[in-house]
Amino acid sequence: MKQQTLGMMITSLRKEQGMTQLELAEKMGVTDKAVSKWERDLSCPDVNSLPKLAEIFGISVDELMQIKSKVHPDNKSSKIDAIIPLILKAVALAMGVAVLVLSILHEIDMYSGFGMLGIGLSCLGILHFLNNNN
Repeated sequence: MKQQTLGMMITSLRKEQGMTQLELAEKMGVTDKAVSKWERDLSCPDVNSLPKLAEIFGISVDELMQIKSKVHPDNKSSKIDAIIPLILKAVALAMGVAVLVLSILHEIDMYSGFGMLGIGLSCLGILHFLNNNN
């Protein structure tokens, strides 16, 4: 669903119900001028009246406010899902480069080098596992 302003949402829902601004105003206990201002986004309904407005339209307050409960968690989850492989690749690359540079400079012993390469290979193994299970 395309994101709309609250006013646009009220207008489209009111028209879907075949209501005039006056009819909606009477159901809400406000003036038709107030409804007109809502629809033109010059003002908003009182927050306490949103449940009644949603009830009139036969939808939830979340739907009226265009809140998609799955958007935020999935969005956050997708960011994490994109960052984790990047981090794993970066750690693997950093370990390999560090071992190479430290070996050239004769600043690393064999066991430390194998340990660092093991960390890098572990990261690549985890990355491979994640890619095959998604």
